[in-house]
Amino acid sequence: MIENIVERFSKAASMQRWNDHIRPVEFTELDKQAHKMVIAYVIARFEEDRMGPHSVDWLALIEGGIFEFLHRTVLTDIKPPVFHRMMKEKGEELNKHVFKELENDMEGLNHGFQERFKNYYLKSSNTLERRILRAAHYLATQWEFKIIYHTAPFIHGIEQTKENIENQIEDHYDLIGVQKILLGKKSFGFIDRCGQLRFQKRWAHIPRIPETSVLGHMFIVAATSYLCTMEMNVEACPKRFYNNFYAGLFHDLPEVLTKDIISPVKDSVEGLKEIIKDYEEFQMNEELLPLLPRPWHTDMKYFSESEFENKIQDNQQVLLGLSFKNINRDYNEDEFSPLDGELLKAVDRLAAFIEAKMSINHGIKSDELKEASNNIYDEYARETISGIDFGRIFNYFHNL
Repeated sequence: MIENIVERFSKAASMQRWNDHIRPVEFTELDKQAHKMVIAYVIARFEEDRMGPHSVDWLALIEGGIFEFLHRTVLTDIKPPVFHRMMKEKGEELNKHVFKELENDMEGLNHGFQERFKNYYLKSSNTLERRILRAAHYLATQWEFKIIYHTAPFIHGIEQTKENIENQIEDHYDLIGVQKILLGKKSFGFIDRCGQLRFQKRWAHIPRIPETSVLGHMFIVAATSYLCTMEMNVEACPKRFYNNFYAGLFHDLPEVLTKDIISPVKDSVEGLKEIIKDYEEFQMNEELLPLLPRPWHTDMKYFSESEFENKIQDNQQVLLGLSFKNINRDYNEDEFSPLDGELLKAVDRLAAFIEAKMSINHGIKSDELKEASNNIYDEYARETISGIDFGRIFNYFHNL
């Protein structure tokens, strides 16, 4: 069932990183994996630009990122030098332990997905997608480490850690995206801006445990949307998987410029939501998109504008407001670039509901949090959207 795996995704917000170092801010495994997938997207786009269309297997890249995230949720508290040695000498046994730990979470999911997860670790091959993910992993780690290093450069052993990270990145320097990011110019500016979404906490005016960042939330929406696309009883075309994942990953990207404005404020004054949306689009065009190559702008706008509407592209025009059945019948092909915005909205609300419920279950339950939780639940408790029984999923978390 999707519920179990989504619950595991959400719990990663409590998994601390660098907890043996002096940290000016908290670093969590969820945020690290989210940032890693943003960086992987940038590197993969540069590789595709250099090598030509279809040179990157995007679904393998996305699933590889999800697989590595799940693997780390089981083994994340092990220090990297120890972890790498353990994997080198006892990798098979460790992987079997991970499979056993995730067995209940995987139950009911697409069998092909489960097999690909096991094969990812049992039949390790040095594909381009794996190299992109490794490079993104070390670049996301370096981004965190720079903050720690400048806070306490005097800590014993910190220079060795710095050298180890830099050496790992150098091993991936043949990837053009790595070179571009290390220049510290526009490409780095984009991933740096995205990284700043780690510091923007959702529900900022309401105490919660665990706190979740905008960036971590975006990755949960992306990964959950991908799994839902796999389970909606339709053989979705590859582009539909791609769009549903990356629309989830970038759907709140404008918030790096506007901050997370809560729904009650957006809904408090008629027309305010439209003003905020217009401002977000203006700022995206002025500040964020110029950091990316121009040919990428169309995709980024497709992911972040009208993100909660079902849509397709036909003759370079975006058509909005299509029904789920209409997309399945007429547009479920790569050439139409279908995107299930209604699914994305439901998953976004599910993620918000889980955030509220987890805090309430931890004993932090303000009136605002309980009201928000109840309102979201009432809205989706009996809904089936894009072929997914969200009523069942919401009831699972409601009854935890």
